[in-house]
Amino acid sequence: MSDAAAPGKQLEPADKPVIRFATPNEVPAIVSVTNAAFAVETFLDGDRTDEEGVREMMRSGNFLVALESPERIVASVYVELRGDQGYFGMLAVDPQEQGRGIGRAMIEAAENYFREQGCKESEITVLSLRTELPPLYHKFGYAESGAREFRPARPLRPGIECHIIVMTKALAGATGR
Repeated sequence: MSDAAAPGKQLEPADKPVIRFATPNEVPAIVSVTNAAFAVETFLDGDRTDEEGVREMMRSGNFLVALESPERIVASVYVELRGDQGYFGMLAVDPQEQGRGIGRAMIEAAENYFREQGCKESEITVLSLRTELPPLYHKFGYAESGAREFRPARPLRPGIECHIIVMTKALAGATGR
């Protein structure tokens, strides 16, 4: 990632959080902010993730984190390079910090990272039961590009059906690897 997303470098004005790659010792904070943000998924039993799950994800990708101070992570997003496509997921903003543009900044940071790595496209997947998410991602230039079966790691509540909506966006200005 460029200096703009390196530790201690800001992507936004001083009132916005610093966004950088996560370190392994920040896994507990990533779990905390993720589970708080995903608590709205009442159609699933249990927490969204745990430390083991985040560490497993870090084996194939990484997390970007937004810090309000050196000790306080207020958002995170998983990023993974998949050939000439970047994938981001598990975008989480502390519920107390939502509505401040932090989610937008995290999406932009993920997309900038993908561009810097030469990715031509960005992909995200959302659950069909999160009906508020596709219109949100449309605002960022994403469009539905497919669907997949949902195989939840945590059980769906009885009688609920769900699938994965795949959304993609072409990335202009990729700089190559």
